[in-house]
Amino acid sequence: MDRIGIEERIKDLSCLRAENMYLKDFLLTWDKTDDEIAAVFEVAEILRGMRESNISSKAFDSGLGISLFRDNSTRTRFSYASALNLLGLKDQDLDEGKSQIAHGETVRETANMISFMADVIGIRDDMYIGKGHTYMKNVAKAVEEGYRDGVLEQRPTLVNLQCDIDHPTQSMADTLHLINHFGGVENLKGKKIAMTWAYSPSYGKPLSVPQGIIGLLTRFGMNVSLAHPEGYEVMPEVEAIAAKNSANSGGSFVKTNSMADAFKDADIVYPKSWAPFSAMEKRTDLYGAGDFDGIKTLEKELLAQNAKHTDWECTEELMKTTKNAEALYMHCLPADITDVSCKQGEVAASVFDRYRVPLYKEASFKPYIIAAMIFTSKFKNPSEKLMEMLKRDRNRIL
Repeated sequence: MDRIGIEERIKDLSCLRAENMYLKDFLLTWDKTDDEIAAVFEVAEILRGMRESNISSKAFDSGLGISLFRDNSTRTRFSYASALNLLGLKDQDLDEGKSQIAHGETVRETANMISFMADVIGIRDDMYIGKGHTYMKNVAKAVEEGYRDGVLEQRPTLVNLQCDIDHPTQSMADTLHLINHFGGVENLKGKKIAMTWAYSPSYGKPLSVPQGIIGLLTRFGMNVSLAHPEGYEVMPEVEAIAAKNSANSGGSFVKTNSMADAFKDADIVYPKSWAPFSAMEKRTDLYGAGDFDGIKTLEKELLAQNAKHTDWECTEELMKTTKNAEALYMHCLPADITDVSCKQGEVAASVFDRYRVPLYKEASFKPYIIAAMIFTSKFKNPSEKLMEMLKRDRNRIL
C-alpha cells in the first residue's frame, strides 16, 4: 500500500462511528458495533501499510504495555509485544510468581500498582470457565477507579488476549485474513465456513477460538457451520449470539454432529480441537475445591472420550468435498499434525504442508489487529491522529 492508498484508507476510517471506543477496553467482539469492528480493521490495514512503506507508526514517545499471560503462548505473546513496539510502547511482562500476587495481593492493588505509567494491559486467562473474563472485568474496574480517583494520570486500555469466552485478537486477525484473501469484506457474504471440532491427543483446549469465530463471522452474512461430536458443545449463550448475528446479516448459523456435512461445499474450513463446555465447568469446580485426584480422573475420562473420535481429522479426502476441492484451511496454531507433532491429530500432514504459507499469513495479521485495538482506544479521533502521523513523514528505518 503506497501513501495515496494509506490516505484513502484514512478517509474511509473517518466515515466510521468509532468515537465510543475512546478509553474503552476490548474484551468481546460482540460488545462492539459494526462500525467499531470495521474501524479496527481499517486501522490495522493502515498501520500495516505504513510499515510496508517505511513510515513510522510510533504514536507514543514512551509508555508501558503490561502483559499478563496465565497460559502458554507464542503467537499472541509475540504479536502483543510487536503491536506495542509498532506504536512506540515498551512491553513489560508481569510474572505472577515473582510478584506480590503470589503473597495474596488483591486484584485492585495489583491493577493500580502496575498501571502508573502503563497505557495498555494485555491479559490471557483462558483456563477456567467463569474465571478469565471475570478477572479481566475486575482489573478494568480497578484501573477505572484508580483513574477516577486521580491515582493514575491515564486510564490503561485492557485488551483480551484470550479468555474463557472469546479470543478477539485471534478471530479479528482471522477475519482480516479472509478479507484480504477474498478481496474485500463484502465478498465474505454467502461464503461457507466449517468451524469444526477435530481430534487431539490432549485435553482441556479452550473453547474461546470456536466461540470467537462463530461470534464474529456470523456478522458478515457468512454461512457458518459449527460441527462437533455429541457432548462437545460450546457455551449456549455464544451460540445465541451467533444465531442473532446471522439473522441480522442475512447469513446462516447451523450446528451439526457431522464433520463431513460441515466440509461439504465449504469455502473455508477451520478444524480445531476444544474441550466440552460441561467438562470445562467441572474442571473449574475441581480446581476451586483443590480436588487434584478428581482432576486426574477427569483428564483420563476426557482423553478416553476424545479417543472415540479419532476420525474427526482434516484429511485429503474431506478437503476434496469442499467447494471446488480447494477450500481455504485455517488454524490458530499450533495444530496437532498427524505423524508430525503427534501420532494422530487434527490435520493430515499433507494438508497442513500445502497451506503452510496461508497459515503464516493468517497469523501475520494479529500484531496489526492488536495495535489497532489499542490505537482506537487511546485516540479519540483515530483518523486525525493517523493523518498527523502520515504528514509527519518520519521514516521507520532511518
